[in-house]
Amino acid sequence: MTTVADGVPVIAGFHPDPTICRVGEEYYLANSSFEYFPGAPLWRSSDLASWSPVGNILTRRSQFPVGDGRDSGGIFGSTLRHHDGRFWFVTTNMSAFGRGHLIVSTDDPAGEWSEPVHTAGAIGIDPDLAWGPDGECYLTWCSFPHGGAIAQARIDPGTGSLLEEPRVVWTGTGLAYPEGPHLYRRGAYWYLVIAEGGTERGHAVSVARAPHPTGPFTSAPGNPVFSHRSLAHAVQNVGHADLVERPDGSWAAVYLGVRPQGTTPGYTPLGRETFLADVDWVDDWPRFRPSEPAGSPAAGFTDDFAAPCLDPRWVAPAGEPARFATAGPVGLALSGEAGHDHRSLLCTRVRHQAWRAEARFDLAAGAGRLVLRLDSRHWYAVEADGDSVRVVTRVGPFTSVVAEAPVAASALALVLAAEPPAGAGSLGANLGPDDIVLGYRDGEATAELARLDGRYLTTEVAGGFTGRMVGIGARDGSALLRSFHYEPIDPGHE
Repeated sequence: MTTVADGVPVIAGFHPDPTICRVGEEYYLANSSFEYFPGAPLWRSSDLASWSPVGNILTRRSQFPVGDGRDSGGIFGSTLRHHDGRFWFVTTNMSAFGRGHLIVSTDDPAGEWSEPVHTAGAIGIDPDLAWGPDGECYLTWCSFPHGGAIAQARIDPGTGSLLEEPRVVWTGTGLAYPEGPHLYRRGAYWYLVIAEGGTERGHAVSVARAPHPTGPFTSAPGNPVFSHRSLAHAVQNVGHADLVERPDGSWAAVYLGVRPQGTTPGYTPLGRETFLADVDWVDDWPRFRPSEPAGSPAAGFTDDFAAPCLDPRWVAPAGEPARFATAGPVGLALSGEAGHDHRSLLCTRVRHQAWRAEARFDLAAGAGRLVLRLDSRHWYAVEADGDSVRVVTRVGPFTSVVAEAPVAASALALVLAAEPPAGAGSLGANLGPDDIVLGYRDGEATAELARLDGRYLTTEVAGGFTGRMVGIGARDGSALLRSFHYEPIDPGHE
């Protein structure tokens, strides 16, 4: 049985900033999604360990305007809550930052969520909603006008209107960037749990408590209550925790973390993932400890796009899948601008450290491309038309064709894979997290065109807040994708 202590997430791949609530015996969890649309993936579980996708919360551009569409813009830290029979979701769209946070709600989390209302006057990130003993709703967030301190105001969640002037309720413990607040009641106290230290190696969870949701808040004597900074642990950067009470009265927390690979400084190709901890209460303060079981590893999948609607796993960076991808009985028709336009790239999250993806294109219908993407300036692609296959890369300002081979085929499978780096295990080797293999398959044998260092497709090189995505698209106007297959190379190794 695997455990969180072994470094296994409960939701693997690019799924940061988890937020959770319980409704009866069921748990619901949502994640940040940044520039990708539809946004805010939603999950359901009965045991906190095994999670099934429900869909995405933000499925209409009226809920999530694209704005400037910049890398690592879009949907930041969020809070998901259930109150008086209704689900509430509050988040920040950094691509429409000046409008304040947005709030949507629904009676059915698997159905349509409402049009958003905005909290004009509450400018910042990482909003939280909590209902006090008087039934009033409190918005708590990291306030930019207050220097990044944790601010709070009563609001009308149905309209987004602030009912009072924002006030600072806590400045944290003195670590950098207090953010990600969540407010809970347990017993006689209200607990304010925040992230501090930045979302890199210094990340930590700190907590304060008060007799009322407005404070005054007293910092826990053992702060930060949870961190892996300076520890030789498989999971680093832990923070942005959200707590939940189980039906039996025990508590748990979901939190983000990364799994560094390769040599110093360690590279995190999958980005920030969702992990689980049990929470004990000692002297009325929370104490985190690893939880087990950690659930089942993420599975591979095959999609022939025969269904009229795309699976919720498919999203687009700063684009809208319905505008350039049409599923049908013969496959997926793709369109887009000529060249390397990522707005017309259909993407799915990488969920494993070692994996293989294969996209079979009908080349008689146009040129196709298979892309491993970190952001619009850091990607590797294998492309094909009826005459040739080539590998194209972009790292920062540099775009290069690194390999090319002639082919004569009307259908071809483009192949991407991530494998352990060459030289792994060699003493003193300077290694990235993996090798990225790009090639094609015509018949049974796979032809390898290039094997590239994976470190250039990590946030440690590129910056930002996302993780790797596998994308499919048209290279020159149109393409027809017959099928897509993704699988872990070792199903037991996430």
